[in-house]
Amino acid sequence: MHPRRQADPGTYRERPARLTGAALWTRTTPATPVRPVLPDGCMDLIWARPPDAPGRLLVAGPDTGPHPADAAPGTRYAAVRFAPGTAPALLGVAAHELRDRRTDLADLWPAARVRALTGHLEAAHAPARALDIWAARHAADRPAPDPRLLHLVPLLAAGTSVTDAAATLGLGPRRLHQLSRETFGYGPKTLARILRLARARELGATGLSAAEVAHRAGYADQPHLSREVRALTGLTPGALLRDLSDTP
Repeated sequence: MHPRRQADPGTYRERPARLTGAALWTRTTPATPVRPVLPDGCMDLIWARPPDAPGRLLVAGPDTGPHPADAAPGTRYAAVRFAPGTAPALLGVAAHELRDRRTDLADLWPAARVRALTGHLEAAHAPARALDIWAARHAADRPAPDPRLLHLVPLLAAGTSVTDAAATLGLGPRRLHQLSRETFGYGPKTLARILRLARARELGATGLSAAEVAHRAGYADQPHLSREVRALTGLTPGALLRDLSDTP
């Protein structure tokens, strides 16, 4: 799984979370500039603790473009990044309401509940571990995501057209679009583009050329890859591949 954050290799750490399909990551913001967060179809629950300030809980919604990572140097992070489509059921909010946003959890949940969780993380010797355990326990008490929508991810990632995917899932195109916005934050066509970008990033991290990445990821040609990378990340394919070569 590629890192959601293109972060300083000395501070970013990631491992599988207890919750199936999720990742647990930590980071301390360095003094040097941090690369922006790139869209990956995921949502994160983030505990952020600036220097000399209390921690706060944020939800990172699904992105459609690069999001600046502009926290103060020394800010500590512990976060769970949920697999695409799984966070809305756990958090109780439609994904499209959080698209391209970083939202305080207190704006979504009762303040007392958020204070209790924040206090628990502040007091923990290892906040990341505490958040990981909490997320797994909380998910066990929440309704499971619609399995049809979770099946949409591998279908689109494999290059299945939206029309064929809708038919496979037994949904009409309009209904699929509605459910996709609620579950992923955007319609299935945009989801397919972001999943293809994720595949391109995975391939690029192996050292393949841009032309080979374009072919294997399912782009029509290298210019198609270039247009999509610019539209979704603001980078050229060359710059994206160089960034990936520096990512742990």
